[in-house]
Amino acid sequence: QVQVVESGGGSVQAGGSLRLSCVVSGRIFSNYAMAWFRQAPGKSRDLIAAVNWLGFNTYYTEAVKGRFTISRDNAKEFLYLQMDNLKPEDTATYYCAQGKGGSDVLFEEKDYYEYWGQGTQVTVSS
Repeated sequence: QVQVVESGGGSVQAGGSLRLSCVVSGRIFSNYAMAWFRQAPGKSRDLIAAVNWLGFNTYYTEAVKGRFTISRDNAKEFLYLQMDNLKPEDTATYYCAQGKGGSDVLFEEKDYYEYWGQGTQVTVSS
């Protein structure tokens, strides 16, 4: 049974930083692409950042490019999202997700992810 658990959310003022962490159990972490999604109230769940199985290839949606950094530590089996220069529009529930495999191409596709955490809330005030 695969379990995905996020941590690190909280409240911060605009311009501040937060670091989200995610741990996955139940499958060999290094074999799978990983991603971060977010969902604001009344909106769809969107893919914002993804990393391939080895950690060398990354994807970012335009809204977070240059401000967020996704990374993974396969030895520790952790995924991270460093969020800098946060804006009020970044307020959302953030979800960690594990992919269906280790594809170096499909990891940029939001439908490639099949296991999800419960989410962690990020609130940015102006």
